[in-house]
Amino acid sequence: MRVPSAPARRTVLAGALVVALLTAAAPASADARPDRHPTGSLVLIGGALKESNTQVYGEIIERAGGPRARIGVITAASVPESQDPHAGDPALCSNSACNGAYYADLFKRHGAADAQWIPLDTDHVANADSDAVVAQVESMTGFFFGGGDQYRYVTTLLRGDRHKDSKVLAAIRAKLARGAVVSGSSAGAQIASGPDMVTGGESYEGLRDGSAPGYFDDPTRLGYLPRGGFGFLRSGLVDTHTGAYGREGRALRLASDTGHDRVYALEENTALIVDRPGSASEHMTVLGPNGVAVLDLRDARAHDSANGWSLRRARYSYLTDGDRYDARTWTARVHPGKQPLVPAATTPVPANTDVFHSAADPDGTPYSFRTTARALASTRAQNSATATTFETGPRFTVTFTKARGFAAFTGDGTGARTLIALRIDIAPQ
Repeated sequence: MRVPSAPARRTVLAGALVVALLTAAAPASADARPDRHPTGSLVLIGGALKESNTQVYGEIIERAGGPRARIGVITAASVPESQDPHAGDPALCSNSACNGAYYADLFKRHGAADAQWIPLDTDHVANADSDAVVAQVESMTGFFFGGGDQYRYVTTLLRGDRHKDSKVLAAIRAKLARGAVVSGSSAGAQIASGPDMVTGGESYEGLRDGSAPGYFDDPTRLGYLPRGGFGFLRSGLVDTHTGAYGREGRALRLASDTGHDRVYALEENTALIVDRPGSASEHMTVLGPNGVAVLDLRDARAHDSANGWSLRRARYSYLTDGDRYDARTWTARVHPGKQPLVPAATTPVPANTDVFHSAADPDGTPYSFRTTARALASTRAQNSATATTFETGPRFTVTFTKARGFAAFTGDGTGARTLIALRIDIAPQ
């Protein structure tokens, strides 16, 4: 059985279509907006979904009808067979067709009645307007978008510089509005975004250089697509693989640059479940072993100076399994099985000189942003702590502060699990 490859850091998609779709920002087309009264749900995973994650696979299947679930698998973010040198080897292949077969088999092993690959990729763009493929979509009760490069979903399922829905995407959107579940992992979660969907970049370079509309060969350059993705989730930006690649910095910079006041930053192997997306009653639940960060920029203020870019008064909440979030009221509801944390540690928060886990640092510590936040929550020795970027020129300092409204919760009474409204400030040195 093949194991899916790690998420691609960058794939160049050249051509006139790229230029056309990366023009100045404009409102998304009307047909890309959610139904006024949606009844379906989203299950968005931060990437690296393990085969053994029965919690998340089971949730998707249950929402698709349980033992009657029929899952349509879409893997157009993968390279097509024609570009995979290992296409003929089931043990090594990593293309749209073999990835589709992999996920279809997984869903059936987890209890779906049926799961089928929807034959779409950059070699079969015309299939997105095929009546036969639309009929296949109509026979499904749920959908799963696989990982890879989210821009391939744009070029496969959206049409023209106004991002008009293809027939297949229109059918999926209508199914979602009527109650279907739409799920996705990594690029398959990113593509649910509305305007200003991230296309790539690293935290340090994003903080240093800012963001720009586009899709860039340089994997460190912070880029975004002004017209966004499919627009299934519009109450905030979406980022994925957050802890694994330290993406909190790039998420905060992109949100600030583009005028968004909220980001849902998804961790790997963990899902953000969104019920009634796009409606006034949109609400969310976290499911899985890690968590989802909600970055709140309503009171944040950014400033550019000769020394570099800074951001003050952002808020960071880290929600874990069973926690809920009301998008309309900006309110987290911590799972009743967790208790308020009473800080017991008296030691200072350990110094951290690689807050975003830089790829340039061979000794970098994964999840260092989250680790610093939790260590601060667990100590009574201090009310603030700092961590810095590995890179210099400038070096950025992130300050974590237990300000008014902050709360921490534990599941076992010993350490911080869920964090609510920790203040975040970023400044250059």
